[in-house]
Amino acid sequence: MSRLRSARGASGPKASPRAGGGRPGVFVQAPRSDIYVTMLGVALGAMLLGCLLLLLILNRYEFKTTVSAAPSPAPVALAAISENSDTVRL
Repeated sequence: MSRLRSARGASGPKASPRAGGGRPGVFVQAPRSDIYVTMLGVALGAMLLGCLLLLLILNRYEFKTTVSAAPSPAPVALAAISENSDTVRL
């Protein structure tokens, strides 16, 4: 596609809008998209997909973002760890 460029500042008989019988100006080729425009599109799509997945995950938890207190470890397990600090058992 071509865009019409303004004829402002041009001199001569072609600068007159009525001289050519048509629209004044010079047709220039529109800039073409390059790889960076494609990469911007891919990044936008990835961000939109990430937002959609985040909403789906938050929907599982009914959009509740409060944290409940984690249960403390059993006192017996703490005693076993303090007695046998040489060995680690998983």
